[in-house]
Amino acid sequence: MGRPKSFEPDVVVAQAMETFWTKGYAGTSPADLAEATGVAKGSLYHSFGSKRELFTRALDLYGRTGSELAEGVLSGPGTAKERIRAYFVLLVDMDLDGPVRRGCLAQNTVEELAGRDEEATRTAHRIEERMIELLAARIEQGQRAGDVGRDVDAGTQALFLQATLSGLRVMARTFDRPVLYRIIDTALAGF
Repeated sequence: MGRPKSFEPDVVVAQAMETFWTKGYAGTSPADLAEATGVAKGSLYHSFGSKRELFTRALDLYGRTGSELAEGVLSGPGTAKERIRAYFVLLVDMDLDGPVRRGCLAQNTVEELAGRDEEATRTAHRIEERMIELLAARIEQGQRAGDVGRDVDAGTQALFLQATLSGLRVMARTFDRPVLYRIIDTALAGF
């Protein structure tokens, strides 16, 4: 009979996510994962199958938690512009205030693995599509409330905002807060 697991799988996935987010997929070694999670390499592979499978679970967790964060901020009181700005500012602040400026795990995955790992690329794309859906829904809510013009194409505006957000997350690695806030305000001036 095998020994019972002495760790919580969801906690391990969250710890692995942080490591992959900071070091990238290729830059994260099995030893890095063991150190970050406090779980021996053999136990990690027994429980999760492989580094790649653990990465898939970490990327899925990133998508779920990111979506929950976006939903929470975007659903708050205020106009569509105010809520979208609050969300963008929150992400920029998180990027700048963290111990390492690491951007967005989904976007980092596309940059690192696109063309070499179709599954990871599809997962990252789904995360971005979900964000576009949430932004479009908030713009449509603003149209119903009267704070966004009816002439604004919510889907196209959401695509543009997601592209802006992706750029902000990359630029947050080297630019300072005032520059990034100006970009946010410029992007939101369009509707």
